[in-house]
Amino acid sequence: MLLKLTISSLYARLLTVSMTVFAISLSLMLYLSVEKLRASAYTSFTNTISQTDLIVGSRTGSVQLLLYSVFRIGNATNNITWESYEDIIKRDEVDWSVPISLGDSHKEFRVMGTNEDFFKRYKYRGDQSLKIENGKYFSDLYDVVIGSGVAEKLGYNINTPIIVSHGLRSFTEHDDQPFKVSGILAKTGTPVDNTIIVSLEAIEAIHIDWSSGAKIPGQETPVEQIRRMDLAPSNITAVLIGVNSKLQIFQLQRWINEYSEEALSSILPGVALQELWRIVSIVENLLLGISMVVIFTTLIGMAAIIFSSLSERRREMAIWRAMGASPKIVIGLLMLEAFIISSLSVMVSTFLLFILLYILQPWIDSTYGILVTIEMLSLKDIYIFILFILSAMLVSLIPAIRAYWFSINDGMTIKI
Repeated sequence: MLLKLTISSLYARLLTVSMTVFAISLSLMLYLSVEKLRASAYTSFTNTISQTDLIVGSRTGSVQLLLYSVFRIGNATNNITWESYEDIIKRDEVDWSVPISLGDSHKEFRVMGTNEDFFKRYKYRGDQSLKIENGKYFSDLYDVVIGSGVAEKLGYNINTPIIVSHGLRSFTEHDDQPFKVSGILAKTGTPVDNTIIVSLEAIEAIHIDWSSGAKIPGQETPVEQIRRMDLAPSNITAVLIGVNSKLQIFQLQRWINEYSEEALSSILPGVALQELWRIVSIVENLLLGISMVVIFTTLIGMAAIIFSSLSERRREMAIWRAMGASPKIVIGLLMLEAFIISSLSVMVSTFLLFILLYILQPWIDSTYGILVTIEMLSLKDIYIFILFILSAMLVSLIPAIRAYWFSINDGMTIKI
């Protein structure tokens, strides 16, 4: 009987109830959207580099090594000699290695020297590989491959000339050895998008006439002669390493950290990413705070809606009292209404979220590099929704008690 009364009462106020459900659904969808973006941002961040077992650089902190080798932020305290690099890759544990060299720039975009293995070995989002969207990988000494962010922000296309500057924000340029764009990478949502990639030999070539970070006055070797030189690198900035067996990671890491020829650091990218996320997690906490405020505001709004509806239902409540309705009936009626409205709002908000994600997912991925997966609600979201429904019923107790105690006085005196 109580359920029939509740459904009949809700149906009699169908327009008001529908608008209430829709308003609460939008608030809950906002919560779900924020939570989804928060979780997806964390996943995208931790998947910036995947399937790389170790990153090796000169002796420094793990976060600093991760920042300059992966995120192109900051500078290395020192370089690694090529001899040390060769000693490392000769180890039986090493399956593959990718050397990288940093230090130069172009219009505030970092220039990275590496070999073609970088395009095959660098993985992100689990097993995603780098792909050329336009052109090809570098084949000539002065070819350069640029990330999608560089191409978009600078308006570069295939064969666009590039002059590399010495160092970061430097006024000194290697204008005697211009590069040209040979390829543009597809968007990845990683720091690769804002990186200019050249060969290790090219890094050596542009520094032929340089010593101690400065150009040697009056010395300028012709490009034709440079092309015939042995351009094997003398040092590099860092190394990405993959091992044959995961069981060998810590063994190799310990050997590198104890390497006697020079001071080296070896870090696990996943561990360093977690460490870095804890440092920047203020954004995550802010989003979490916004989610909680949204839920709290929704509950307050729901209580206000129930309170406002009571003034229109005084006669209804008074008639129930006059017919002998017990406190349990009146209170149970409003609590059941709150249960039905909150449950419908949860279902509608979930449906709206899936539609929104289906529409916006490609745009979010291409614009911000955040892959928002369309999947069922997490266990945490389900718990939050159960708590929301219970809280909505609890909040409805206040207007329910008021409706019971004041229904006769308020309802029977209303003039029709």
